[in-house]
Amino acid sequence: MANQNPDGKGQDTNIWVETVQTVGLSVVLALGIRQFIAEARYIPTGSMEPTLQVNDRLVVEKISYRVTKPDRGDIIVFWPPAEITPEGQPRNAFIKRIVGLPGDTVEVINGEVFINNAAIDEQYIKTPPNYRWGPQEVPEESYIVFGDNRNNSVDSHAWPRPFLPEDQIIGKAVVRFWPPNRIGLLTKN
Repeated sequence: MANQNPDGKGQDTNIWVETVQTVGLSVVLALGIRQFIAEARYIPTGSMEPTLQVNDRLVVEKISYRVTKPDRGDIIVFWPPAEITPEGQPRNAFIKRIVGLPGDTVEVINGEVFINNAAIDEQYIKTPPNYRWGPQEVPEESYIVFGDNRNNSVDSHAWPRPFLPEDQIIGKAVVRFWPPNRIGLLTKN
């Protein structure tokens, strides 16, 4: 039986139109959420071991940095400097930990990271860095980022210009949702 309009004329509900509308709305919502609120990411390398393992899956939220500034210890996803991407290759997002904030002087000496001449406690790293780096003063609206696997990470210590501009940050990694035995919040420590 046909659906009836208030004017009494018969009208078949077109399921194809409803399906296209529903799928279209779903796509728009999904893209909007991914663009402005949160997105899933996976870990392709060991540069953040032991904190993050290869093939871990994370949720990266994109809202908090619109109202607050990134903080030391935050694990962030960002676009790396263009000059470190080989020509003709896609520019893939990186994930690292924020170590230096705007105005900080950062230096790596004898396996320790110093911020403004004071060593920081880094219980989360895989092994102490086996290089000397810095000192570098972090400019405004920029950050120094290092992988937790300090000796196997393409990060600020390996870039021609070591500073990550704030506008290149995609978001903050907040929770690991895969594998099931490692589900949990990502913390600064």
